Amino acid sequence: MFTGIVQSIGKVIEISKESLTIYSKDIIDDLNISDSISISGTCLTVIEKNIKKSIFKVNIIPETLKRTNLGYLKNNSKVNLETSAKLGEVIGGHLVQGHIDCTSEIINIKKEGNSHEVSIKTPKNISRYLIEKGYIALDGISLTIVEVNDENFIVSIIPYTWENTIFKFSEPSKLVNIEVDLTAKYIENFIN
Repeated sequence: MFTGIVQSIGKVIEISKESLTIYSKDIIDDLNISDSISISGTCLTVIEKNIKKSIFKVNIIPETLKRTNLGYLKNNSKVNLETSAKLGEVIGGHLVQGHIDCTSEIINIKKEGNSHEVSIKTPKNISRYLIEKGYIALDGISLTIVEVNDENFIVSIIPYTWENTIFKFSEPSKLVNIEVDLTAKYIENFIN
């Protein structure tokens, strides 16, 4: 479980069909083998780490590549990183599982005062979970939806989040990982 508050930006050092190797001097000391880590919103398991080189490796499987944007990563790609939430610590965002529902593309990025409004194409399979002022995780970042319609939804990103996540490298047509609010899915299931 994660909170959607990105701790660091990592860099892809090596990618294969079975694993990703990430460089991150910021969080390497906090990682242990078998820990869960959110990589651009995707919950993965640490299988190796090298403190001296500040790198760690995670497994990836076909399901992960089907559901996420990780299959599009290349060497030197930037990724958002967050270690698992710990009981008793502050949850600054919202509860994020790291189980990606789908991907969608950025339509537009617009500067609005000191923030950035990012418009994302609305995937039909998750549109029923999108509500104004509801939670969403995009590439592992806990965000609030500010507008929803049939074609797109918009999130507004504060300056700190813009500067400390991979959003600052984003542009239209980039695919983002989407995880909708877990609570909405449970409520729907109970009602049905």
